[in-house]
Amino acid sequence: MKYGLPQNKQLDPLEQLIIEKIKKEGPITFETFMDIALYCPGSGYYSSGKTVIGRGGDFYTSPHLHPVFGAILAKLLMEMWAIIGKPPVFHAVEMGAGAGYLCRDILDYLHKPSNAPSLSKDKNDFIRSLRYVIVEPYEHFEKKQRDLLGDYLKCGDECPELVTWVKSLKEFPEQITGCIFSNELLDAFPVHLVEMEEKLKEIYVDFDGTEFVEVKGELSTPELTDYIGDFSMKLPQGYRTEINLRIRSWLEEINAALSRGFLLTIDYGYPAKEYYSEERTKGTLLCYHKHRTNENPYRNIGEQDITAHVNFSSLEKWGGALGLKTIGYCPQGTFLVSSGIDEVITELYPDSPDYLTEISKIKGLIFPQGMGETHNVMIQYKGEGLPELRGFSMRDRKADL
Repeated sequence: MKYGLPQNKQLDPLEQLIIEKIKKEGPITFETFMDIALYCPGSGYYSSGKTVIGRGGDFYTSPHLHPVFGAILAKLLMEMWAIIGKPPVFHAVEMGAGAGYLCRDILDYLHKPSNAPSLSKDKNDFIRSLRYVIVEPYEHFEKKQRDLLGDYLKCGDECPELVTWVKSLKEFPEQITGCIFSNELLDAFPVHLVEMEEKLKEIYVDFDGTEFVEVKGELSTPELTDYIGDFSMKLPQGYRTEINLRIRSWLEEINAALSRGFLLTIDYGYPAKEYYSEERTKGTLLCYHKHRTNENPYRNIGEQDITAHVNFSSLEKWGGALGLKTIGYCPQGTFLVSSGIDEVITELYPDSPDYLTEISKIKGLIFPQGMGETHNVMIQYKGEGLPELRGFSMRDRKADL
């Protein structure tokens, strides 16, 4: 399969880098191509500093729709804190914080006075134990986050910093007790592309002098064969899909850092049986550029997002093998409703003339036509027992996995 570059287009440095790598090493796996396109230092989509997330950029996430999303997560973090015995230090570790909207909305809710004295006391007690940490490898995103969070970073000499930053979990100065969470992070992990012929083949990227060309070859790693067996995938002739192996090493990193507590993952995706169903013959790979989707990752290189849905069954299987037990999994809309989004709306907008306007915005978070069905919530737990969380109270906790 060929993907032509725009006619008479001057190659930019990132495209030239990929071409030189192919000339030197031969065809590269799609996973390698996607990794360079998104994360090449200084010029990848996420690493260049040009990426804009939100209505003025290429895509937006749940926190961009409405601050009630962050308020629900704030209540969830308080619930987790209570479940593990209200420790004096509770880490809320956000991975992939983007512009920082989710952190701001969580902190806004926690610091908002409540009409219920008991809730205000719970909030105050929780704030005293809370250590919010953002894992951010890129300085340009950290700057945006610091600019947005503003006054929350101005803490007196007698109190610990409310928000701190690390480049990776490996920099964390201590074992984590609390919750590590992400929203739309795993979908941007580079993936292998495979296609079934007489046997499973992998997609490689080559350059023929004028355009990028996809070629099929032998699997680059036996882990791909293992993956097929792990998830009982029966792929018919011509079936093309993605395999995300990086989730396993990410879970290993999480497990090494987390002493006791929770892993919360919110993303778009499916369980394995749905992800690799017979009807989904072309996989889920999509590109986002200026709020438009396309299926050509070889255009706008470094200027468009490349994503693939998440196989949530891989989180359960690989996480479970490490001791990260799955508490629950369900659509985002179901989780938000079960978590009491109606109560939070009433709390945030009591007798407000803007109530109906806010409700219209919130619908995008919970309705099937918005993110209510496309995005899913999974929570895993490391510790004794198997806690129950309110957000999974409306359905069998693992019915879909």
